[in-house]
Amino acid sequence: MAPGALATVVDGRGIPLGTALYSDASEIALRMVSKVAGLRRANYLWEVRERVATAIRLREEVAAEAFSGAGAAGETNACRLVFSEADGLPGIVVDRYNELVVVQLLIQGTAQEDVRRVLAEGLAEQPWVGTVVERADARVRELERLGVPPEGALFMRGEDAQTTTRTVFAINGVRFHFDAEAGQKTGAFLDQRLNYQAAARWARGRALDVCTYQGGFALHLGRVCEQVTGVDASRAALEVADRNLELNAGAMRGRVDWIEADAFELLRDWDARGEAAGERFGTVVLDPPAFAKSKRAVEGAIRGYKELNLRALKMLAAGGTLVTCSCSHHVGMEEFVGVVRAAAEDAGRRVQVLEMRGAAPDHPAILTLPETSYLKCLICRVG
Repeated sequence: MAPGALATVVDGRGIPLGTALYSDASEIALRMVSKVAGLRRANYLWEVRERVATAIRLREEVAAEAFSGAGAAGETNACRLVFSEADGLPGIVVDRYNELVVVQLLIQGTAQEDVRRVLAEGLAEQPWVGTVVERADARVRELERLGVPPEGALFMRGEDAQTTTRTVFAINGVRFHFDAEAGQKTGAFLDQRLNYQAAARWARGRALDVCTYQGGFALHLGRVCEQVTGVDASRAALEVADRNLELNAGAMRGRVDWIEADAFELLRDWDARGEAAGERFGTVVLDPPAFAKSKRAVEGAIRGYKELNLRALKMLAAGGTLVTCSCSHHVGMEEFVGVVRAAAEDAGRRVQVLEMRGAAPDHPAILTLPETSYLKCLICRVG
């Protein structure tokens, strides 16, 4: 069977279960796309177009601010439009950043010209779409043995339009530079959109944003806190964060600065210096990258999460706010809460959970697909 072909799936008795996209490279050899057995490629492409339209209609409901006139003016004009299996479109992710739409085709069955064409045609029907570009994830491309995507835009509005991969987008009134050819994921972390807002509601005093990346939490906290320090190991990410700070300088209540450092090493150093160093914060945000990208990595991930949370709890002033996140889908909410509980016990702190949160609803979770419930966010008051 050819890589990326449609395959009929049957159970052990030979009874058809439906149609799936086949990969000869992925650990997931079959990804179901229909309960209809023997689906033809033309019918699959029709389903893709219909499901993309359905996915966008859902976002117009759950992220209405991104499609309203006010959103277009700068309050919020970015969200996830298509979330792979969660929208019945395995191997397809589509994000909106203002007028620029970024597509990722992540498996052999979708990284094909006919899928690109159908996506471009469907997205072109949306009046707020100016340009559609494809971003290739180098690691996924290697694992799936995918070819290099075509150069240039999949769609551009206007005869004189030129391909661009850069724009400025806004979420919750905070503006961010965007470059589709740089950064992680499709370029930003849109799943934290409502968690940024929630963190700002509870934040107080002097704030520390650990693993700030391009300043998502830090810039939201900067509008309400006296001082904010963002920490990240990536100089490139912090350079973008600084440019984002310039975009929002007029909205910052206090000073925002950045520290380039390994989070673990920095927090260990501060902890070793003790109270005399005066490193006490009213708010600490922990938003590290996924520590567990496989089941084999869960044990090490739990140790890493516990260490970060333990050191954060030690640095929080009484009555302070801890915002702690995990995007490792192999570490479930119950396990993550257990990690924070263990850290609280070791730190001798009384921790009240104020909110238990997940991804914004433009990243919908499917009850029968736990991988879609990957993001956990706890907001806690620390005694």
